[in-house]
Amino acid sequence: MAVSRQGLPWVTWTMIGLCVVMYALQWVTSGQRMGLTEQFFYAGLHTSAAQMEPWRMLTSAFLHSLGNPLHIVLNLYTLWLMGRILEPILGWPRFLAVYLISAFGGSVAVLLLSNPYIPVVGASGAVYGLFAALFIVMRKTGGNVTGIAALIGVNLVISFVPGANISWQGHVGGIVAGAACAAVLAYLPRGQHGPGWTARITGRASAVQWLALAGILAVLVLLTVVGVWQLSLPELIERRLDA
Repeated sequence: MAVSRQGLPWVTWTMIGLCVVMYALQWVTSGQRMGLTEQFFYAGLHTSAAQMEPWRMLTSAFLHSLGNPLHIVLNLYTLWLMGRILEPILGWPRFLAVYLISAFGGSVAVLLLSNPYIPVVGASGAVYGLFAALFIVMRKTGGNVTGIAALIGVNLVISFVPGANISWQGHVGGIVAGAACAAVLAYLPRGQHGPGWTARITGRASAVQWLALAGILAVLVLLTVVGVWQLSLPELIERRLDA
């Protein structure tokens, strides 16, 4: 499988850099009525008949809370830890696909399960997708998964702590999407000349993997359509607001 240039996680550093730049711009525009945060955060309402702005489902993953600097610090530190391991293993195109699909999966879960009027920001959905991907990669290669399993468990428990102001929906959505992507890359045909991750990806095997990733993306798009349809039904909106 292709490896990032010189084995360095360039996509990881690029994602970190984008988040830092966006955070700085959030601060610069924070005094405006429609600053960068307001223009690019995501809530279910932004994928409804009232305000159809689906790009927010991805742009929100590059924003972070201005009221809690630890939000961006912890997310980007974890991204660096996961990325420097996973990106050289998966290769940068597949790593980028896992990252972005996980971020999208987190937003889809927010659309389906959250109050449509409460906005969310953060790279957490994508990061949780990398958690799941690392777990599957380590399991496939025979590594000890106890540590990463414990890390996922602890973070999920924290996500559900009342009053923590954390979108557990985005975390769960990211984990599910990331796990699905990693399973595709780990268990679908990988090519010839070596077992497991050392196998050279042949053209046919690579095409199968990319088609499967496209299938996961198609499922998320379909679920988004379902979420948009739900937001057109007043009784469903009322039920979710009361939850």
